[in-house]
Amino acid sequence: MKLYDSKPAPNPRRVRIFLAEKGLEVPTVQVDIGRRENRSAPLLAMNPLGGLPFLELDDGSVIAESVAICRYFEELHPDPPLFGSGALERASVEMWQRRMELELFRDVTGCFQNTHEFFKGRIEQVPAYGELCKRSALARLEWLDQELSGHPFVAGPRYTIADITALVAIDFGRVVGIRIAPEQKQLARWHEAVSARPSAKA
Repeated sequence: MKLYDSKPAPNPRRVRIFLAEKGLEVPTVQVDIGRRENRSAPLLAMNPLGGLPFLELDDGSVIAESVAICRYFEELHPDPPLFGSGALERASVEMWQRRMELELFRDVTGCFQNTHEFFKGRIEQVPAYGELCKRSALARLEWLDQELSGHPFVAGPRYTIADITALVAIDFGRVVGIRIAPEQKQLARWHEAVSARPSAKA
C-alpha cells in the first residue's frame, strides 16, 4: 500500500499523527500541492476530487478522506483504540470528532482558503466569508477551553482522533492568525500535552 501525502497540508498530517500513535509505518508518496500535482491526470484517475491524503491499497483500491483512512487502520490495528472502546465511548468519540471537524477544523480551513495568498487564482475566494470563519474559529476556541476544564482530552480521559483533529486545526490556524488566547488556560494545557507526544512531530 501507499499513502499519498503532502507535508504542508493539514489533512495528511492527521493521518500521519494517527499512524504514529498506532506505531505503524506506511510507504508514502509526497505530492507537491503547490505545483498542483494532486490535480495531475494520474492522481485524479485514482482520486477524482483531487484531495489529499489518499491511500492506495495493494489491490488498487483507493480510500480517500483522512478520517476514513484512519478508520481503516483502526479496524486493522485496534490498539490503542483511537476511536474509543465499547458503544458509549465510541459514540462519545464520534460526537467530539464531528464537533472538532465541523466547528473548528472547517472554519480554520475556510479562513485559509478564502484569505490566504496560496489560494489566489486557484479558487474563487470570498474574503468576507474567510473573516467570518476566523471569528467563528476563535469563538470555538473559547468554547473548547471551557469544555476542557472537565476532562484531560477532548473526548474524555483518553487521547483519541478528536484530539488529533483539534491539534491539527489549531496548529494550522496559526497561518491565518487563529491562536490560543493567553487567558485560555485549559486549552493551552491540553495543547502543550498533546504537542509533547512524539506523534505530533509526524
